[in-house]
Amino acid sequence: MIPKKDFISLADLSPARIQELLDLAIVLKTERAEGRNKPYLDGKTLAMIFQKPSLRTRVSFEMAMVHLGGHAIYLSPDEIKLGQRESIPDAARVLSRYVDVIMARVFAHADILALAQWASVPVVNGLSDFNHPCQGMADLLTIYEKLGRLKGVKLTYVGDGNNVLHSLLFGGAKMGMHIVAATPVGYDPLPEVVQQATQEAARYGGSVQLLRDPKEAVRGADVIYTDTWTSMGQEAEAAERRAVFPPYQVNAELIALAQPNVGIMHCLPAHRGEEITDQVADGPHSWLFDEAENRLHAQKAVLVDLFKDTD
Repeated sequence: MIPKKDFISLADLSPARIQELLDLAIVLKTERAEGRNKPYLDGKTLAMIFQKPSLRTRVSFEMAMVHLGGHAIYLSPDEIKLGQRESIPDAARVLSRYVDVIMARVFAHADILALAQWASVPVVNGLSDFNHPCQGMADLLTIYEKLGRLKGVKLTYVGDGNNVLHSLLFGGAKMGMHIVAATPVGYDPLPEVVQQATQEAARYGGSVQLLRDPKEAVRGADVIYTDTWTSMGQEAEAAERRAVFPPYQVNAELIALAQPNVGIMHCLPAHRGEEITDQVADGPHSWLFDEAENRLHAQKAVLVDLFKDTD
């Protein structure tokens, strides 16, 4: 029996596997642009568990299944109450009897790990407080399409050292990128993530650097990436964060210090006027909406790959 695949973290993937997923995403994107995708997931059903609401995650996964010939079932936070109304092991085992794959967007990463442990079908991490690998794949796909390479690209992340940055560190290090993160004191990425990414980057020809000064960090950057200063679940910290993060705003003055053709990325939703200005988000350097579209194509590749060589 072939063991089931899960998609939990970019740290779990080899550079070759990441590149295979990127290449598959491009094939599926091209195929769709030329007409329609083949029904790669005909007869397959995806259960989508949401503890956190999302525009991009829900619609991109649901449409991915539609495009690929499958079906998706949305389970709202109130419907399932994962870990409250029913234990995660029980929910995982029940859903495994009904569907072919489970995607979950949760608060605690431990919930994703428990689902993967107890489910007999593949589990996809749609977001956790630790990382966001689906966004990471979409980000790598966008950079690869725009620049034609990943190895040697300098990506500067400006803002909160959160789950999105963790996935950029894991994925970028594997692909030989130079990742620079500019974060305020007290908002750094987790040390264990930085340590692992630094080791991987050294192995594959990239680098990892942590700085405080965003102006220093963006010098020579090919890509500047930012995210919201206050994520869901951190609302009580909003006022404190708004007092700390203004020097880390991505604005015209900041991007002028980077490469002339620098690309600007943001996983969205954006709090315009906080971490990014309208001028930059809607300007000629913005890749925001190509990046958002690529959630669909990257996730298609992940879903197709989960069942490759298993049917």
